[in-house]
Amino acid sequence: MLAVSFDDRRFRDALGAFPTGVAIVTAVTESGERLGMTVSSFNSVSVTPPLVLFSVIRRANSFAAWTAVKRYAVNILSAQQEDLSNRFARPLGDKWTGLTVLEGETGVPVLPNALAVFECESYARYDGGDHDIFVGRVVSLRTTPHRQDLPLIFFGGRYRRLDASFQDTPPRDASIFEGW
Repeated sequence: MLAVSFDDRRFRDALGAFPTGVAIVTAVTESGERLGMTVSSFNSVSVTPPLVLFSVIRRANSFAAWTAVKRYAVNILSAQQEDLSNRFARPLGDKWTGLTVLEGETGVPVLPNALAVFECESYARYDGGDHDIFVGRVVSLRTTPHRQDLPLIFFGGRYRRLDASFQDTPPRDASIFEGW
């Protein structure tokens, strides 16, 4: 393996040049404890079967609990949900106090007003260095009826928002992505 010529901070700063959406992954343990954490590592994997992924750092206090859950939801946040993202980014404390939560079709907690929710069954888990990569098979999904809502974006170590003029852009023909 080649040695790297940069430190962790420089690597993280370079990764920050890639804008990502922000999501909160939620679950319930077998003992009934609710789990939730903010992630920017959410990604699609496959359309057939419908697979998505997120990653969890192994030193996280909740890491062992995440490895045991069989179902979870990935809640895609809107630009109006920055406070919710901050709440679930904290490593400790009760993230759920005073929060209205819905129950998803699979029994996992679902956050109201998310742009999209992907309810998943655990499909696979992979070694990802200091993280584990969790792959889930999507068994249920929903999208917001408020299509004009914009996503919460993370870029350069800060939350960002799309320009409001983005809302006036007509949707592109999805067929341009066929075969990719």
